[in-house]
Amino acid sequence: MQERKLGQLTVSAIGYGCMGLSHAYGRPCGEQEFRHIIAAALDAGITFFDTAEVYGTPDDPHHNENMLGQVLPQYRDRIVLASKFGLGFDLSAQPPYPLVPNSDPKQIKAALEGSLKRLHTDHLDLYYQHRPDPKVEPEAVATVMAELIQEGKILYWGVSEAPADYIRRAHQVCPIAAVQNRYSMLARHHEELFPLLEELNIGLVAFSPLANGILSGQYSAESKFDSATDYRAKMPQFQAQSYEQNQQLFARLTEIAQEHNCTMAQLSLAWVMGKRPWIVPIPGTRSLERLQENAGAAAVTLSAQEMAAIDTALDQLPHSAVYGGAAMANQ
Repeated sequence: MQERKLGQLTVSAIGYGCMGLSHAYGRPCGEQEFRHIIAAALDAGITFFDTAEVYGTPDDPHHNENMLGQVLPQYRDRIVLASKFGLGFDLSAQPPYPLVPNSDPKQIKAALEGSLKRLHTDHLDLYYQHRPDPKVEPEAVATVMAELIQEGKILYWGVSEAPADYIRRAHQVCPIAAVQNRYSMLARHHEELFPLLEELNIGLVAFSPLANGILSGQYSAESKFDSATDYRAKMPQFQAQSYEQNQQLFARLTEIAQEHNCTMAQLSLAWVMGKRPWIVPIPGTRSLERLQENAGAAAVTLSAQEMAAIDTALDQLPHSAVYGGAAMANQ
């Protein structure tokens, strides 16, 4: 698979988002299923894996890192491993659980030690602040990151879902390699950050690049999800009326995909990558077939005219709202 740059960090052009194996998309995967999927991703040329300390369940809050720690050490010299700090969940509420940020410097260092232990590694290639903490200035977080880089415990760092001023202030203290944001054909609001990322040589890691899977074309009004374990049960794009709202747009995207002999999912990922050479999508899936399909998107190339035609369709044709993420808990 081709490679891309996130700042100075080289990664596979498409990464793998591990969250759904443990959190928000149904029951957590068992170890054997986890192993098969990670091995298949590596076989497909994916070498960039994304996790976080909070991807798990109330009973096993670190499930994702624990599972990866069992699987990835044998591949450690072949992969770029990213994890995140600074976020918890208010488990007293109902799913999707409200988010509780915590980027106290002491907590950051404790979180990293926990992640390194669970992942059975001596360093992370990329370490993200999962969400900004309104109680901690970006300069304070960046100072801790600089210390961790100096100690060799992380190689690069990034932020997720942070505003432009926060990014700039943090970057001045310790250069940021990547910003991880929700970005897809149906969630384009972060495009306003593109000039800043270009200026500062910061890459964008696009999570939910298939809008939580709806852009895969694999769902219908009859699709059902367990509201106790699967956030899709409450996501607007998976409600019955959304399929009618999206019908015209999805029909047009399917036509364009057929012209390229690819699927709508592959077209969607190719569009994300076509926006800038420093954007890396990290779709997640439990399906080996979908994983191969997603990896194949790296071979789909869209011209500037084709990108513009897709943008016109996105601008002019109606579509449903999409999930924007869990709300912050009341502090």
